[in-house]
Amino acid sequence: MSDTLVIIPTYNERENVANIIQAVMTLDEPFDVLIVDDNSPDKTAHIVKELQQAAYPDRLHLLERPGKQGLGTAYIAGFEWALARDYEYIMEMDADFSHDPADLPRLRAACATDGADMSVGSRYTRGGKVTNWPLDRIILSYGASVYVRMITLMPIKDPTAGFVCYTRRVLSTLALDRIKFIGYAFQIEMKYATWKLGFKIKEVPITFTDRKEGISKMSKGIVQEAVGGVFKMRFSRTRKMYRRAELEEQA
Repeated sequence: MSDTLVIIPTYNERENVANIIQAVMTLDEPFDVLIVDDNSPDKTAHIVKELQQAAYPDRLHLLERPGKQGLGTAYIAGFEWALARDYEYIMEMDADFSHDPADLPRLRAACATDGADMSVGSRYTRGGKVTNWPLDRIILSYGASVYVRMITLMPIKDPTAGFVCYTRRVLSTLALDRIKFIGYAFQIEMKYATWKLGFKIKEVPITFTDRKEGISKMSKGIVQEAVGGVFKMRFSRTRKMYRRAELEEQA
């Protein structure tokens, strides 16, 4: 078993899931993969099961959920699954190749070698960029990052990024059941909670590429959650709220 798990949530990703799994599995460094599938009508989970049996019985894992429950809850389910096992580094990435699997070793090294507690694949730090996005979407995304930084005061240039590596220490300290956002703002709250607890966060420049296959899961409701939720989060959630109860008692 690898000491690193890559969590990939899926919902109707049959066009991408086999290719993204194989891209991770063929890297020089060994990574295990956990697919968290929300009962995809297009039978994404069936493809994963076939790959498990045919090629990766020990390194590919599947967590099936009864229905679509949101990105945040999918990741939290994956985090809890990882913490119940011996993984030291827990990573998250999209299934649609907007995150390049070849960048996984660099994100892991930022934690395993450079001493970060969380590393973020960043579009907006020096060296990072976005490709295949229309100008209006780039403006919206960058504007959102500026808004989040202004409200939360976090020193993170890409707070909405979804390509992340956590150390086990971070996820075992965080009270995951107190992470309230389930959509776009989930990524913001996880970074905010990690930062509030005093962990070291390092941004690693990446090139983000818009999906080529399948349909984007972005919606108006997800954006509204992020805009309104960030302000509420900043002024209502304290450092103590994000620590697991048993750790609060020891403090």
